Amino acid sequence: MYDNETQEYEDKMIESYIDKPSETLWYQMSFKKFNINGVDRMQWNWSWWAFGGGFLYLLYRKQYLASFALFFGSFMLSIIPFMSIVIMILSGGYGSYFVYKGYRKKLFEIESVIDDEATRLETMREVGGTHEWVIWVYAIFMILIFMALGAIMMPLMMQV
Repeated sequence: MYDNETQEYEDKMIESYIDKPSETLWYQMSFKKFNINGVDRMQWNWSWWAFGGGFLYLLYRKQYLASFALFFGSFMLSIIPFMSIVIMILSGGYGSYFVYKGYRKKLFEIESVIDDEATRLETMREVGGTHEWVIWVYAIFMILIFMALGAIMMPLMMQV
């Protein structure tokens, strides 16, 4: 079990890694589910962002390998009926676990080379965080889809 000082340090590192104060508490509570007495375990932890965003959620959170694997798997399995919804549900339940794994990997790397806590926190903020451009790409993509659907539906609606 962690003592208070260790827990405070861990919470500060997660806060630096997430780099979004409004989301920090959610991730701190989630990450505690994935680590029981120092042992990592995959655990169901629902995230609407991971459910709706899928591989883009992981890309936004800088989890490149997991994002690519989910993109490729989704693409390959989408030919199976209802598989897309299954993948979305699994992404929603396990997506944040891959963010946690990325955090643990970066934490280990940083702690193995940096002794100063302030420098560790700043480094964690730099290597963690998000890719804000993913939100813009997603928004533009959705606008294009709705415009294409509108262009297809408008002539059909005019015939009625």
